[in-house]
Amino acid sequence: MRWVFVGTLVLGGCGMQLHPCLPVPGSEVELVLRDMTAGEGASTLKERTPSPTREAIRFEARGRTYDADLYKPGDRVGAGMIMDPGASPYGRDDPRLIAFCKTLARARFAVLVPDLPGPKQLRVKASDARDLADAFYFLAGRPDLSPGGRAGLGASSYGVGPAVMAALDPDIRSRMRFLLAIGGYFNLGNVVTFFTTGYFRDDTVAGAAWKFQDPGQFGKWVFMKSYSDRLTDLNDAAALRTMADRKLADEKADIEDLRTRLGSEGRSVEALLGNRDPEKVPGLLAALPEPARVDLADLNLKGRDLSEFRARPILVHGYDDVIVPYTESVALAK
Repeated sequence: MRWVFVGTLVLGGCGMQLHPCLPVPGSEVELVLRDMTAGEGASTLKERTPSPTREAIRFEARGRTYDADLYKPGDRVGAGMIMDPGASPYGRDDPRLIAFCKTLARARFAVLVPDLPGPKQLRVKASDARDLADAFYFLAGRPDLSPGGRAGLGASSYGVGPAVMAALDPDIRSRMRFLLAIGGYFNLGNVVTFFTTGYFRDDTVAGAAWKFQDPGQFGKWVFMKSYSDRLTDLNDAAALRTMADRKLADEKADIEDLRTRLGSEGRSVEALLGNRDPEKVPGLLAALPEPARVDLADLNLKGRDLSEFRARPILVHGYDDVIVPYTESVALAK
């Protein structure tokens, strides 16, 4: 379901997405959706449009230099878009990202994917917002890549927080036409509750009951790796990184030898990730080392002043998302 909404976003049609919006059979929207589903395989859109190009470039924006991939349609550019590469060890070379950006290029977008070192190491930081804002600043300043000033920003999952913060940057907020948020979040405390316990609820409804869905293990180990460097105990930090790397490589890997060596800081992280009671999560978060708590607060959108957000928000989420519960996009929309 997640991808059903992306085509309607890209080509217009359904506005803010909080409900299913089915494309008209044979429409450009349907062609885009089928191309996304096909990946690098054959599709009608591929047959009807010139092949897009992918070029490695280096650009400068606001005094900083970045490497990036630039995707361009085989014919005219209709609009520009920054795409956050997301938390993947492959970075901007992730095959899924490449296929997605090529689809966007076939839909006449010039897509710029900046190389962000943090997400490539499965670490998402609030400072990523500055890098995304720089990339947008560059793209929006190129009429050949954003004709008529038509440009936006896209991000998924944990990258949505920094993307929203980037959209608030005073240098670009009035120029950003849209923000595509795929599987994003609003309250990080709720996200941690979900990927540790499987429980979630709709905070926009008073007295909403807990619901359960198996979240898998990926989010938990990414969290462990991402926040290991926020510990002052270097031995604990190294142990947590190794534990996370083992589990990300093989979910059945044994980590008991590392768990038994953890000090108080490492045990606080392990206690949070091993908890299964949603009511205990706030207390376990409060027990984390201060640098980790500060990082979480910096990335959280709940409580942040979003009054200067001017881009058109287009929220895309699947009910079956096992990383971030769909209720987070509902909350973000409110």
